[in-house]
Amino acid sequence: MTMLVKKPGLLTTVQDIGRYGYQKYGVIVSGSMDTLSHRIANLLVGNDEHEAVIEMTMIGARFEFQDDALISICGGDFSPTIDSRPVKMWRPVLIRKGSILSFGHVKKGCRAYLAAAGGYLTPKIMGSKSTYLRAGIGGVDGRALETGDVIEIGGRSPFADFWFSQLQKREPYTELHWSVSPEFHPFVREEEKVQLLKGRQYGDFSEESKKALFSEPFKITPQSDRMGYRLEGPKLSLQKKEEMISEAVSFGTIQVPSDGNPIILLADRQTTGGYAKIGQAASIDLPYLAQLKPGDSIHFKEISIDEAQKQLLEREKMLHHFKEGLHLKLHAGR
Repeated sequence: MTMLVKKPGLLTTVQDIGRYGYQKYGVIVSGSMDTLSHRIANLLVGNDEHEAVIEMTMIGARFEFQDDALISICGGDFSPTIDSRPVKMWRPVLIRKGSILSFGHVKKGCRAYLAAAGGYLTPKIMGSKSTYLRAGIGGVDGRALETGDVIEIGGRSPFADFWFSQLQKREPYTELHWSVSPEFHPFVREEEKVQLLKGRQYGDFSEESKKALFSEPFKITPQSDRMGYRLEGPKLSLQKKEEMISEAVSFGTIQVPSDGNPIILLADRQTTGGYAKIGQAASIDLPYLAQLKPGDSIHFKEISIDEAQKQLLEREKMLHHFKEGLHLKLHAGR
């Protein structure tokens, strides 16, 4: 099975959950920005949740399916259509051979994820299919997708074959009548604040800076990418300037360079950083962060490590129940 790229969009890459185990050699993790949408998209088509998907940013792509395929679309809303007919998200969809799947400009969120049953058969480099753009490895020749690229899709699992059989009709596509609950959508939240743990150097910042961090808004600037969101807002400063030894950083680490404008490190972050770390975004909020875009404002709220772990475990429990529910549907239908 294959899929032809008719139009690449603004930045469309192959990403899995990440390239782990090589940071000690200076190789970044990379991987999907919104891992929650990524995992759910894979589960909906019967893939392992870590399998590679297509990540689109801000402006979507256009694909021609050269064989029948089972797909799902999760994450940001890019007004997807199949043969010019709107198609719903967050559910399994059977798309027919020769049909065109198109995505427009983003309406909500920032990144959309396209999974196909069987996964995308791009090479694994250091154990991962993720595209690391700066090093030119992973995905399709280590770069963003281009017009004319042909992506091979693997064989379907028994789970995907079940959905495939349920959706056999003559239309250009068929979608299931149910969808994933909105509580799994990364931008559906009770409070529009990013929960933040105090960083290793939090105590070294001035009192004014610490107060501003949790009371003032910060705006994502256009100079942002998959490596990090550059923020503008109140300037954050240390009580006294001193040289720092570079330390390990992670997804969601907030560093403050000498100009006082914080940077939130993201999927393509470097392996170590030498700027003071004022905070760390809670893991539960990373998918929400990934769906923000330049011009959006961020407010921070302090959270304890215990509460952050509790929230993450609760979400993982919900995902476990979701997976169990999918398999119950499979066994009930046999």
